[in-house]
Amino acid sequence: MLIVARGLQGLGSAFIAPAALSLLTTTFAQGPARTRALGVWGGISGLASVVGVILGGLLTEGPGWRWIFIINVPIGLVAALLAPLVVAESRDPEQRRKFDVAGAVVLTAGLVLLIYTLGQTVSWGWDSAATICCLVAVMVLLTGFVFVERRASAPLIPLSIFRQKVIRGANITAVFMLGTLVTLFFFASLYMQQVLNYSPVTTGLAYLPIAVIISVGAGVSQQLVNKFAAKPVLIVGLVLATSGLLLLWRAPADASYVVDVLPAFLIAGLGLGMAFVPIQVAAFAGVREADSGVAAGLINTSQEAGGALGVAVAATVAFSRVPELVAWAGTDPGRIVQARLSVFHEAFLVGAGLAFAAVLVALTLPMMRATATK
Repeated sequence: MLIVARGLQGLGSAFIAPAALSLLTTTFAQGPARTRALGVWGGISGLASVVGVILGGLLTEGPGWRWIFIINVPIGLVAALLAPLVVAESRDPEQRRKFDVAGAVVLTAGLVLLIYTLGQTVSWGWDSAATICCLVAVMVLLTGFVFVERRASAPLIPLSIFRQKVIRGANITAVFMLGTLVTLFFFASLYMQQVLNYSPVTTGLAYLPIAVIISVGAGVSQQLVNKFAAKPVLIVGLVLATSGLLLLWRAPADASYVVDVLPAFLIAGLGLGMAFVPIQVAAFAGVREADSGVAAGLINTSQEAGGALGVAVAATVAFSRVPELVAWAGTDPGRIVQARLSVFHEAFLVGAGLAFAAVLVALTLPMMRATATK
């Protein structure tokens, strides 16, 4: 029931995020105005993601974990009632498009099977028949998606959009960047609770500084993008994110929050906040207004898939040594903590690797200035 309900929640999110981002890009023309709007978007998105972690800890230790779901119901209802009053319609009344059901089904099946397979490699092993068969099936599904899109009259993702180097690079960068973000939150929470013995509430509150610094980073970023260009701001942000993950990679078992954890959070949070705006600028660079929905859906898909894939890869690498570490630790409390620390260190190193991969892809992007016009 939980999996099905979360699937429905994800389906709703898949409708909301691209539509909201598409409305933003059609409302504000490419240039400083759109960059400022994307700065607000990036700041709120980064802040919301961290606030969710904070509230999760407070609700889990307070009224119970089920409240992390129920609290969203009144928020969603209020938003649904207010949206028609404050958001202008952007649909082209002269354009009629069919929904690409076949493309959506094949792409979703391919991505879900890929994420599931990566998660199962911990127990299956990379050289097992199950892993190989599933990866072959993933390749077949994703190849089938390309075939379906080539023949569709109204494709889910027009493949021609990938001919634009900026959009292609922006989406690949987004995959690695969100993989870094979600890996950071997921494993930092486990590290603080299972190694540093923080309670859920303390763990949630530990994220408060990163929530603030992500918003600051997004605000600074939109100013820098307007003054200079998106590419150097994006690269600086990703380098900072890499540095923050590397600091966590070296965090000890008896870490002090102020000395060891907080600096890593602030550096990584500032970097990720700075990267939010230029990645959105790049994702819509040169996109026609008619294609803004496609571009919005594509960047959101890249971000969501990147987050899921990032955690799956980090977990696969980190948890692969669990049987060996469990045997080594035995029942010794000190060794058990060191074993957990070793797992989380490997996860943080994978997160740093994802951020560095994002840097390498970002280096291939052309210079993008906010003063450009459509």
